[in-house]
Amino acid sequence: MTKRMEPVLPFELPTGRPAGRLTRNLHRELRTAILQRKLPSGYALPSTRRLAQALDVGRNTVITVYGLLVAEGYVEARRGARFSVIGTSDKLPQRSRRTASATPRETDTRIAISWRKPTPRLALATSLPARSFRTGVPENRFFDHATWRRLTARALREGARAPFTYGPAHGLPALREAIAGHVAFARAVVCGPDDIVVTSGAQQAFDLLARLLVAPGQTRVAVENPGFPPLRAALLAAGARLVAVPVDGEGLRVDQIPDGVKVICVTPSHQSPTGAVMSRTRRIALLARARELGASVIEDDYDGEFLYDTRPQDALQMLDREARVFYVGTFSKSLFPALRKGFIVAPNWARAALIDVKYSTDNHCDVLTQATLAAFLAEGHLARHIRRMRPIYSQRRNALASAIEEHLARWLEVLPDPAGLHLTARILESAFAVDVVNVGLQHLPGALPLKPYTIGKPYLHGLCIGYGCVEVEQITRAVREMGQALRGVRRRL
Repeated sequence: MTKRMEPVLPFELPTGRPAGRLTRNLHRELRTAILQRKLPSGYALPSTRRLAQALDVGRNTVITVYGLLVAEGYVEARRGARFSVIGTSDKLPQRSRRTASATPRETDTRIAISWRKPTPRLALATSLPARSFRTGVPENRFFDHATWRRLTARALREGARAPFTYGPAHGLPALREAIAGHVAFARAVVCGPDDIVVTSGAQQAFDLLARLLVAPGQTRVAVENPGFPPLRAALLAAGARLVAVPVDGEGLRVDQIPDGVKVICVTPSHQSPTGAVMSRTRRIALLARARELGASVIEDDYDGEFLYDTRPQDALQMLDREARVFYVGTFSKSLFPALRKGFIVAPNWARAALIDVKYSTDNHCDVLTQATLAAFLAEGHLARHIRRMRPIYSQRRNALASAIEEHLARWLEVLPDPAGLHLTARILESAFAVDVVNVGLQHLPGALPLKPYTIGKPYLHGLCIGYGCVEVEQITRAVREMGQALRGVRRRL
């Protein structure tokens, strides 16, 4: 049965489909109308209420469809105005000749895949030597493998039935208690076990928080520029409207956060990628600005345990008096990436909703590694490992900075960086940026150019160089050879 609409669209739109497919079919027909220019660029769509009444469907159905079109880039939502078709045709997804003749099922699949990859990935090399300059990779030679194996075996013995059951979505109680103790001691984070949600690394934490805090097409989110691309990807996938905020030697420029922002994302303990550590004054100003905006704050503390030349600053979460801060931590840098364990310390008002979001996407974490990690934390092994690794990483950082100053001073300037597992070096002359990056990637395998970290132009020319799993001798040799190669390139120019 087909129902003729009120004149709210310039074409007829059939209804009367099975309820379970109504949302999908309405979404497909509106999207097809946009692609076929039946709905031209800049066309203001009818309000959700009016279209729902015309089609005799629930308003939530229309709201969901409009949200999907916004997330896919076909429609934009402006504050105080109606939803409208993207204003210029070059913003619409380009269709090949084959796509134009594809079946609806094939087209749906391609658009869904495009939506799931909203931003380019960091160009991480897939085949690297065991000891490379890749960022965020810790040293494995000094890790207490024997203790980890022993605790894993104990977890298997003591929880013989545990692998055959489903654990809580937000993590084992023992692990949440151990994490609370660890972050209270190491990072002065104020929390208890019930405040913690265990995640599959920090990336899942970003995804969960984006789902929780972002209304598709509406929520403005302030992100550092340059900043961490995977965090931006999670926010864009949730339909956030990103606002790029510059950074300086103290981190995020709080004075540049505009009105209308409802979420602020920041790496105050070690800005990614520049390495700046946010001062206490700047942290207090950030929380004050969040209060003015009525905004939540996502604090990403990805490697704050490794601070070398200065006194640790208090976490934003500890300074927060208004329950605005979501603190995100990970064990990928302090232990090893394959562990895939991160966590969120959530304000009380958001805890239940965050657990619901976690349950809807990942209704339990693996029990075995949780139990092993809980024991590793509770017995003090992680604290001892961090104490052991700090001087080793500090020596490598100093070797890298000294080698760059000695062999690459005419091309690169090391940015001040008292923490973490990487250094960032700025290219001094943009005219040589391509040569410096290409030669750098040859001699420092795993290092990353800074361009993907930046939104828009001008972007920061430079290299982000990891030193977590390279020896001092390898660092010195590689940087020296890079300098020799660049001198050869310059002579040929």
